[in-house]
Amino acid sequence: MSHQALLERLSMPLERFELSCGALLWVSPRPGAPVCAIQAHVRGGPALDPRGKEGLAYLVGALADQGTPSRSDEEIASMLEPHGGELGGDASGLAGVIVGSRWKLLLEVLCDALSHAHYPNKLFERQRQRLLDRLRVERSEPQKQGALLFRRLVYGDHWMGRAAYGDGASLERIEPAEVRALRRRHWCGRRLILSVCGDVDPKEVRAACEKLLSGLSPGTPLETVPPVFPALGRRVRTFGAERKQVHVFLGHLGIRRNDPDYPALVVMDHVLGTGPGFVNRISRRLRDELGLAYSVHASIHSSAGILPGVFSAYIGTSPENAETAIDGFLAEMERIRSELVPEAELETAKQYLLGSFAMGFERASRRAAYMTSSAVHGWGPDHLPKLMDAFAATTQDDVRRVAQAHLHPTRCCLAVAGPLKAGRLAKYTEG
Repeated sequence: MSHQALLERLSMPLERFELSCGALLWVSPRPGAPVCAIQAHVRGGPALDPRGKEGLAYLVGALADQGTPSRSDEEIASMLEPHGGELGGDASGLAGVIVGSRWKLLLEVLCDALSHAHYPNKLFERQRQRLLDRLRVERSEPQKQGALLFRRLVYGDHWMGRAAYGDGASLERIEPAEVRALRRRHWCGRRLILSVCGDVDPKEVRAACEKLLSGLSPGTPLETVPPVFPALGRRVRTFGAERKQVHVFLGHLGIRRNDPDYPALVVMDHVLGTGPGFVNRISRRLRDELGLAYSVHASIHSSAGILPGVFSAYIGTSPENAETAIDGFLAEMERIRSELVPEAELETAKQYLLGSFAMGFERASRRAAYMTSSAVHGWGPDHLPKLMDAFAATTQDDVRRVAQAHLHPTRCCLAVAGPLKAGRLAKYTEG
């Protein structure tokens, strides 16, 4: 498919409004679209959690569909399910989809939860217990624990180094009244971004939102604190578990989403460790050639946000192959930093990236998420075509330059979970 055809598939008409409550509303009409997606993003998320009560913001979003003064949880489900509708939430807010013609119903239920979710004590305890049961299971899951260890090594004591849903101890300290209080304080107009994509009239969406959110407090804009993270450096931790596999996480602090090198890093990722095996080097080398694992990948762009994400390489492999896999990650990082990517390999990666990127925007939920990101990061209306152009224009020199600037193979954190003794990893802390 030609570059112009790909750009046409990404066509996204947008209208932006500021509601009376202070919320930002972004609407992308798609005439004839079978599905409507709505996303309500509340700035702050896990950063709002008091120390020792991690998971509070997560519970506010995850349990918001458990009822309001006008609707029980069962009534909410019975209203949405006959129309293919669903509503869910997390620490960052709420999101839902529904058959296109019933967008008003989804918007009504979502705005009611935003403004009035009241977390009945009995239902709160039941849902919290389910989450606690899940966390108890995860305590013995090496892959989950390895991922958490890795985040702590990279982010240190910052909230990004902890699980957004907290842990067993923190969740048990949280009371329903605290969840209700956080929703009232922080789910306010000036911290809210609403994104709607479907067969809708933008002005009709605006009028409906004004009515449905008329009682939402404007509140105050989110105040942010500059983050403090540990310096780049070699740090190694293990999580012992008697399993047949080890789970290896290797990497370091990454980039912010608005880093000017972001487009070239996306291309670099597709050469190095993102996408199908026929495109990326790490899968081809560690999986296809050496047969070390089925699941293996690496990326720096996928976690980039308002705050820096991580460069992370992951593999699940047998204990005897752990060092071979780690050495393979480091070797490929060094190679892409030191050698120019062959033109044919670069073009294959770019063509796959361009095609898959455009295809992803066929989904209404993907478009709604993009609108939210646009509002958060301050992107202009021409951001998407410029991004695609930047992907297409990335050169061999660009890939090597951004790899040298943003990949640090000699200063990686390493977390390994499974039947592996820490002494076997001593060499990765040297130097």
